[in-house]
Amino acid sequence: MIRIPYKKPKKVQNLLTMIPVLKEGLFVVYCSEKTTVFVPRKSWIERQAIRLLKQPSVIQVKLDAHGAAVIKKCDGQHSISEIASALYDEFGEAVEPLLPRLVKFIEMMEVNNWIEWRSGR
Repeated sequence: MIRIPYKKPKKVQNLLTMIPVLKEGLFVVYCSEKTTVFVPRKSWIERQAIRLLKQPSVIQVKLDAHGAAVIKKCDGQHSISEIASALYDEFGEAVEPLLPRLVKFIEMMEVNNWIEWRSGR
């Protein structure tokens, strides 16, 4: 007799209902023209590069108006669908195609370890 192991089905979550929250340690400076995110370099290899190669201890990432609007809404109060609606209300057709761009930006933030997730309402 051959036994097939039982695998639990993975829980599927809807991205539009999930709530992104900026991680602690990120410092955001909002300006009228450009918004800058300061990302501290904390890993062992980065600390060595800072010390030995005299590299900066903080990475500065400048965002355009669309990215700044998304970062402002990543406060733990707004879901991805609410962020998308706010972007469309603020910028109109200039953000089209809205959802693919927003999902890609959120994905980049997650890969760079800028956000944590809260489950949706």
